[in-house]
Amino acid sequence: MILIHRTVINIHGGAFMLGNSRMVSIPQIEDCLSRGWIVVVPNHRLCPGVNILEGPIEDCRDLLAWVYDGSLEGLLRDQGVETLRVDTERVMAFGTSSGGFLALSLGYDVPKPPKAILDFYGAVHFTHPFWTAPLPHVAEKLPPGLYPEFMDRVYEEDPVPTDSSISLEGQTESGRAKGPDFSRPRDAFAFMQIANGRVLSACFPGRDVREIDPVCCVREGFPATCVVHGLEDRMVPICLSRELVRVLGEKGVECEMVEVPGEDHTFAMGMEVGSRTWEIQRKGFDFLERIIGRE
Repeated sequence: MILIHRTVINIHGGAFMLGNSRMVSIPQIEDCLSRGWIVVVPNHRLCPGVNILEGPIEDCRDLLAWVYDGSLEGLLRDQGVETLRVDTERVMAFGTSSGGFLALSLGYDVPKPPKAILDFYGAVHFTHPFWTAPLPHVAEKLPPGLYPEFMDRVYEEDPVPTDSSISLEGQTESGRAKGPDFSRPRDAFAFMQIANGRVLSACFPGRDVREIDPVCCVREGFPATCVVHGLEDRMVPICLSRELVRVLGEKGVECEMVEVPGEDHTFAMGMEVGSRTWEIQRKGFDFLERIIGRE
């Protein structure tokens, strides 16, 4: 018996500079699997050795094309899964933080976008003054003595890495939040850019941010999109996502916003299954299921 499955691409966060595919919410993945979806969790090249467009965006778009051209189904067949078929008309994408942005980037400037997108507190609305403003609550965590010569060693990494040992919220692969290790140039570099409001200038240097900003790139025909965002977010204020949702609606895109009370940035990594936050954020996955369930 042949089983046809929908696919969801789950993209990790990390301010474009940190993280890897093992630093995603396992409970969220288990929820997706329980819905009968195939979950694909990619790595992508990390900035600043490559810019956002030519690194993370390009890698995620290549992955989407790989799913569409039958390579995912071929890989499963090579692994002995003979009874499964990939429904390439019902591919979805979701991500957290910078991964939320990357999920959104699959909705424009691609031959065939996903059917639906779920964005968890993604980086958007890059023309807002927030993106050049310092973040004192991050700066206070920086130790003295982080010299440019030390941090700039990230530019010497060859090839450009696709794997960082820590995520934005200090999550390690063991699941414990240990915080950044400032003896590593990448950790120091990334948190210094975040603290000083220089993430975009470091990760998209010398370019117009409107080239990649979903708020500027949404057009008619953009995939149905749900945004989930914590009301207390200090790393990506909720007003930025509200602007995205406003523009989506203005362009006639089916959209929904789920605002999560009491939650700061990166809450998806720490929430407990069955909690109020867990149940609220699941509305985003219910949205995906509703969109792909249509004939």
